[in-house]
Amino acid sequence: MAAPGSAIKHTFSSLLKQKPPKTSPTKSRGSMAVSMREVDPVFQGAGQKDGLEIWRIEKLQAVPVPKESYGKFFTGDSYIVLKTTALKNGSFRHDIHYWLGKDTSQDEAGTAAIKTVELDAALGGRAVQYREIQGNETEKFLSYFKPCIIPEEGGVASGFRHTEVNEREHKTRLFVCRGKHTVHVKEVPFARASLNHDDIFILDTKSKIFQFNGSNSSIQERAKALEVVQHLKDTNHEGKCEVAAVEDGKLMADADAGEFWGLFGGFAPLPRKTFSELNGKDSTSTSKLLCVNKGQFAPIDCEILKRELLDSTKCYLLDCGSEIYVWMGRETTLEERKRGGSAAEELLREGNRQKSHIIRLMEGFETVTFKSKFDKWPKKADAVVSDESRGKVAALLKRQGFNFKDPAKAAPVKQEPQPQIDCTGNLQVWRVNGSDKTFLSFSEQCKFYSGDCYIFQYTYPGYIGDECLIGTWFGKKSVQEERSAAISLADKMIESLKFQAVLVRIYEGKEPTEFFPIFQNLVIYKGGTSTGYKKFVSENGIEDDTYSENGVALFRVQGSGPENMQAIQVDTAAPSLNSSYCYILHDGDTVFTWIGNLSSSMDQELAERQLDVIKPNLQSRMLKEGSEYDQFWKLLGVKSEYGSQKIVRDQESDPHLFACTFTKGVLKVREIFNFTQDDLMTEDIFILDCHSCVFVWVGQHVDTKIRAQALNIGEKFLDLDILMENVSRETPLYVINEGSEPQYFTRFFSWDSAKSIMHGNSFERRLSLVKDGVKPRADKPKRRSTTSTHTGRSSVPDKSQRSRSMSFSPDRIRVRGRSPAFNALAANFENPNARNLSTPPPVVRKQVPKPVSSDSSKPPPRTASIAAISASFERPKATLIPKSIKASPDASKPQIEANKPTLETNAKEINPTKDSQIATPTVEEDVKESQAECQAGLPIYPYDSLRTSSTNIPTDIDVTKREIYLSSSEFREKFGMTKEAFGKLPRWKQNRLKIALQLF
Repeated sequence: MAAPGSAIKHTFSSLLKQKPPKTSPTKSRGSMAVSMREVDPVFQGAGQKDGLEIWRIEKLQAVPVPKESYGKFFTGDSYIVLKTTALKNGSFRHDIHYWLGKDTSQDEAGTAAIKTVELDAALGGRAVQYREIQGNETEKFLSYFKPCIIPEEGGVASGFRHTEVNEREHKTRLFVCRGKHTVHVKEVPFARASLNHDDIFILDTKSKIFQFNGSNSSIQERAKALEVVQHLKDTNHEGKCEVAAVEDGKLMADADAGEFWGLFGGFAPLPRKTFSELNGKDSTSTSKLLCVNKGQFAPIDCEILKRELLDSTKCYLLDCGSEIYVWMGRETTLEERKRGGSAAEELLREGNRQKSHIIRLMEGFETVTFKSKFDKWPKKADAVVSDESRGKVAALLKRQGFNFKDPAKAAPVKQEPQPQIDCTGNLQVWRVNGSDKTFLSFSEQCKFYSGDCYIFQYTYPGYIGDECLIGTWFGKKSVQEERSAAISLADKMIESLKFQAVLVRIYEGKEPTEFFPIFQNLVIYKGGTSTGYKKFVSENGIEDDTYSENGVALFRVQGSGPENMQAIQVDTAAPSLNSSYCYILHDGDTVFTWIGNLSSSMDQELAERQLDVIKPNLQSRMLKEGSEYDQFWKLLGVKSEYGSQKIVRDQESDPHLFACTFTKGVLKVREIFNFTQDDLMTEDIFILDCHSCVFVWVGQHVDTKIRAQALNIGEKFLDLDILMENVSRETPLYVINEGSEPQYFTRFFSWDSAKSIMHGNSFERRLSLVKDGVKPRADKPKRRSTTSTHTGRSSVPDKSQRSRSMSFSPDRIRVRGRSPAFNALAANFENPNARNLSTPPPVVRKQVPKPVSSDSSKPPPRTASIAAISASFERPKATLIPKSIKASPDASKPQIEANKPTLETNAKEINPTKDSQIATPTVEEDVKESQAECQAGLPIYPYDSLRTSSTNIPTDIDVTKREIYLSSSEFREKFGMTKEAFGKLPRWKQNRLKIALQLF
């Protein structure tokens, strides 16, 4: 029988000989030739949802294949496979493959090629089209049908009968498996001559499946072949048969080996591969560009391939040996595109290269692989070209008579919730000084300088014990020497923890979403305090702009809530302002809070809270954008224009997984399509690229020398920019070791944590599963408490130790569930000298014995003011309490002693049993307030529904005045005063009380 592709020229030629239709809009549709007819109705509505759609060619028509038969192919048939992928940006990506069985008829093969063009037209002319030949499929195509496809004999046009497995006697079959990441399976004659030392072979008998591992095959290849064994076991044996692994070189002494060789008539030396088998795949060292003109192709003479050589009105062939790309300009007709496909088929026949792939691309929708063949492909033009080409293709198709509708877009993908990382862990921070690191006290660990480098270690509760994250943060003006020192010191910390922690490298301004919740309230100042920065400034004669509390400074406030907010010092100039943010400007004792017109109520709240950190002893003057004082502009130098758009950070894109090989400093990568957790082989290094961050995953069985290069491998990957997305070299870079995967990595997979702590190599793990259906023996969970001393050595905490969030510090109090503003307020209770003058005086109550009550279920009475303070400590819902983590030994003792005089001094002032400073409302006042509420007509809601942290906030309230919806009794309970008394307070006092109660 003729090769499947040979029919396509004949089919195309017969179509192209027909005259094109007249251009009259009234007659074009009815008089259109076959090549211009409307899209086959079977394709209407195709590609509108994520997933696979498959059609088989039957009687020269495309017939949908039932979903239960997806993955089942017959050698005598031709198929069209559409893979639709919903992207995070809300659009669809389409890949069309037409698969030709080795026994398919010429007419069916030609019809599949033509129908593929029609399907592309139905999708708007933007799909990538692949020609797939049985036995030489692309890895992308095979990834849709994991672990493999094994075509069955039969076909529609050939008259063969589709024989179901359960309808016939089991036939012994021999398969050869090739591929380290994607398995190519091919049936070969059941004979000793089919075996060799380089490949994996699977012998499927009636009662037992043997896997023969060639001596030159890799562990990864053997493990992948076992996935095929599992597939055969489930498909042909209903999951009930024995499985045996036979190693090349083991003779009759091994029972399984003896049985295996007995089926071949006894052991005998294996033949070596022939020359033709070793060189079966054609390849060329250079790429050739050819222009298609009226079905004929002519080479283009050029030394370097450039994008400018491609004309939008023509079609081109790019011959790369194993692949031939058909590039179709966006202004070409369907007739010209079909000529391009016909020319590619002819090129293959002339060179006797039937195994080469043909890939058809529309201008504006080129693949990364295609663009990489050109020198400096324009990276920013694609977005514009895509939108333009989509419109032009649609208009052209309509003029040609197609009943074409603009392709629908995918439903916008909802923004994923912030990757979860428990914020109740223990945080330690060091500043890098020269080649050493200096530990920062609790009050200084959330104050960074742009001229410095920092190392942080964060230990928090995970799924299997404590998890640990060790990171380096490089300020924009930090020196290279200290950056290198930071990496070296962090590596030693990772090594001391036996590689059970995650390493992350972070640059200022490129922080990942996991970073800010760890610090919760971070302030980044200009300048630096490290020895390296000071030395650099002095040696280069640069003006030191290090932040001074008494100087002029401008801070941009940003964040998403009380547990994720930052104040970033920016240039003290009007262009630094932005209408979407709030700012804090101070000149010594003069403080302004600038509220941008486009800022939200949350932004304004965060600015109020940051005042307690930046200027805790001064009262701020609030300025709305457009109503600034002259003094404000004077401090900024001169009034000038500024922006209004929020600063856009790199958005997370659809993830791509790459397998890596790193030899002699050269990095080579290979993309794994439609990846799963099982693709992560313990012997290899993989890179997961999400654009906004990059993860380097290191298997447990990776060589120690290569493991040490993991961060370097990630940096080389960023330099390569494989996806051609203009990725920044400052993109956050994680190094994750197998067995220590955090949730912000595993969320990209359907993750089974037991698989990452299995014992043995990839082959041993999979063999245990396939043989017994039981998970192999797993090592004991390696995650343990990784709390470190200042030297980075791990220590095991005892039961008396407390976590960071519950620790008692003289500098700062941070309790999970409190707002940072109230944390600062609470800290001032112990340190009255540092109290913000805009904050109400603290009310401290002397500890007294608990009163004895006959009803033990009733709590002891509390004053209203203490109740208000306690309310801000209450959590809306229970959270996980982490393992106790030892607090700093020099922190708790001074704290307790420092508080004693304060408690004793103020005891008489606030003891309600001796003083009557706190007034108790009378019954008459209650009645008056109730009457006032009824007259106002405002609805009444419980306090828990009105808090900012509530999940069921009423929709009919003014969120800036949540307190007015409290009942009079609950208002007094929370605020310690009546609504009337509260209304007489200054606005700043009202705001402070509302912040403390989560009502602001």
